[in-house]
Amino acid sequence: MDDIIKTMRISGAGMRAQGNRLRVISQNLANANSLPQEPGKNPYRRQVISFKNVLDRSIGLKTVRTGKVQPDRSDFNKRYEPSHPAADVDGYVKTPNVNTLIEMTDMREAQRSYEANLNAIKVSKGMLNQTIELLR
Repeated sequence: MDDIIKTMRISGAGMRAQGNRLRVISQNLANANSLPQEPGKNPYRRQVISFKNVLDRSIGLKTVRTGKVQPDRSDFNKRYEPSHPAADVDGYVKTPNVNTLIEMTDMREAQRSYEANLNAIKVSKGMLNQTIELLR
């Protein structure tokens, strides 16, 4: 029975990590079209989250946790829009380094990982309930 509870705690940690990942992805998508309002200013910079294994002393196993949310240092894109207030002398405006296709792919992967952890918890709960029924 102790192993079932450990499984549920590991899956819960995975759900928390994927939930944090979904939050960062949502923030990126929400700012994918935001532009600076003044020349020389930078637009929104994509954020990325890292994962790490951390020992959970209460169960004696490593679980996944999220690390720091950090900016993606890839180059900004540029769009020709000479009438925009933030356009440079050549008429280009810096745009966020967010690729919505990549963000949507990452979001789908995070959703599936979240669902897999949720299903593991459901199965563990079912096993726990069956064990209790057998003991009655």
